[in-house]
Amino acid sequence: MRTKALVAVLVAGVVFYLVLLGQRAWMLLTSGSTAGVLLGVGVLALPLLVGWAVWRELRFGLATQRLARDLDAAAGVRDVADVADLPRRPSGRVDRAAADAAFSGYRAAVEAAPQDWRAWYRLAQAYDAAGDRRRARAAMRHAVSLHG
Repeated sequence: MRTKALVAVLVAGVVFYLVLLGQRAWMLLTSGSTAGVLLGVGVLALPLLVGWAVWRELRFGLATQRLARDLDAAAGVRDVADVADLPRRPSGRVDRAAADAAFSGYRAAVEAAPQDWRAWYRLAQAYDAAGDRRRARAAMRHAVSLHG
């Protein structure tokens, strides 16, 4: 619940900022000068881009949350990758070579059932726990697309 409140506050702040930028863009667009109109278009592009990025991240977060709920309901317990015993670097992150070796089972499950969103979800959770955010997000996006 705490995370949801933080996300709500951050989104409210972004919306407020986007409204202010939109107002400034409108002022520039209606200024009548060529330079003002061009600057207004540029200033208007920023809120549109940021708004799209925030919307996309919120949709991704809600979709992954839905997958977690569905997996919990089916399994009865939280079914995530266990990386607690893997060796860690001095920074505290899981050693990448050890993580890759430990994930062979998760990868094998994905290869055995490439259309199973649960296998992709578990692989994404394993990557995330090991600190590999790029592969975690890619696997989670695939799980979301398979889940529907």
